[in-house]
Amino acid sequence: MHNLGQTRSSQQANHLLLTTDTFVRTTLPGMKSCLAIVHVGPAMGAKFTQYTAEFDTGGELGSTTAQRFIFVMEGAVTLEVEGKSHELSVRGYAYLPEDAKHRVVAAKTSRVVVIEKPYQALASVEPPRLIISSEDAVSSHPLGDDPDLQVKCLLHDEMSFDFAVNTMLYRPGAALSMVEMHVMEHGLVMLEGGGIYRLGDSWYAVTAGDFIWMGPWCPQWFGALGKVPAKYLIYKDWNRPPLADRRL
Repeated sequence: MHNLGQTRSSQQANHLLLTTDTFVRTTLPGMKSCLAIVHVGPAMGAKFTQYTAEFDTGGELGSTTAQRFIFVMEGAVTLEVEGKSHELSVRGYAYLPEDAKHRVVAAKTSRVVVIEKPYQALASVEPPRLIISSEDAVSSHPLGDDPDLQVKCLLHDEMSFDFAVNTMLYRPGAALSMVEMHVMEHGLVMLEGGGIYRLGDSWYAVTAGDFIWMGPWCPQWFGALGKVPAKYLIYKDWNRPPLADRRL
């Protein structure tokens, strides 16, 4: 049945909700047997680009000179970097420094989160190095003192990184303890479950597969609903002074 123009997707001045019924696929330069769903980028005002790459078996991601983070949501890919091959299955991830020559090739039909951002260097800090790991290998910790809200930090807590990527798991009924407003922007993919997200002055029902962008100082809050945990992967810019468009 035709949806008669109805969707949960919403674009506002300080946030964006994209639901699967509005996804549009395209091919980015260098892709082979692979399509991209571009969720957010500079055209929206974001300082980073995030997309979902959908691979056929043998499909390949294009190259980039920016730093890149990948997280496997479905299937498996082979990462070739620094003369070695690494197999990444579901929940496997990698951080690739700026200008790191690499290939990402799908071993089977796969879906992968891709985040790309020009690196913001600090004169006194060495750039970050390659990371290849799995979410399963990362220990979780509670957010604040709430054991029902668990966080896994996928990148090291080091000043060399200018962004962070975490997973957050909410047991049914768990919620953020406050409405957050801050200078960092976010890119968020709902991985499992669902709940209610407050963005600005709007309230949205969200579920697995949805994407959210939150601009700086966008009021934000989430509470999990349903009988299964809610989980998302979230990006934020990090460890840099809030001086927009200034070279350090």
